[in-house]
Amino acid sequence: MPAGVHMKNKLDTDRCARTMLPIDLDGREVVLEARAYQGKHEHTQAMALINRGKGKDAGEIPIVRVHSGCVTGDIFHSLRCDCRAQLDAALKRIAETPNGVLIYLPFHEGRGIGLFKKIKAYALQDQGLDTVDANIEIGEPIDARNYELAAEVLRDLGFAKIRLMTNNPAKIEALEDSGIEVVDRVPVVVRPSAHNEHYLDTKRRRMSHKL
Repeated sequence: MPAGVHMKNKLDTDRCARTMLPIDLDGREVVLEARAYQGKHEHTQAMALINRGKGKDAGEIPIVRVHSGCVTGDIFHSLRCDCRAQLDAALKRIAETPNGVLIYLPFHEGRGIGLFKKIKAYALQDQGLDTVDANIEIGEPIDARNYELAAEVLRDLGFAKIRLMTNNPAKIEALEDSGIEVVDRVPVVVRPSAHNEHYLDTKRRRMSHKL
């Protein structure tokens, strides 16, 4: 770990905007603190939804979901992945937990290769390739995601120690390399479908996800 990584200052005010955001969660209104962050590059942004603990709960180690944006899944409810199901499960848990945080990273689309190349990879999957081989076939990394902005956001919120909702060991390693201590991994359990069984099997066999 680089020396002094825990001593980074909070983000400049011109890189962070905040408001309160009412959302519909299973038919009930929930109000969360919302913060939008601008990364060092124009296209790298993040959104944090925060359920702050009060009183004795304020000191609780937060439960955190760092969610990679997925237009096809999160917005259009695609059944080819489990992204929407994980997002819904995380939001419910965060809304019920003091010091719950969802960090949404829209530039992580397609494990960091972007929407256009993700759909190109989907077309190869239609021909029988799995998600790993499809990315390689189009000349892209298996996983191009970077978690430095997520770590910056957590430090800005004052959360150097977290309980992380994830099935992906690489995400834990990346955050810890960026100075965030992950004291516990909280599994995200969702039900597979006929459309995403092969996708989930590939994540388990070839990317070491804990499914």
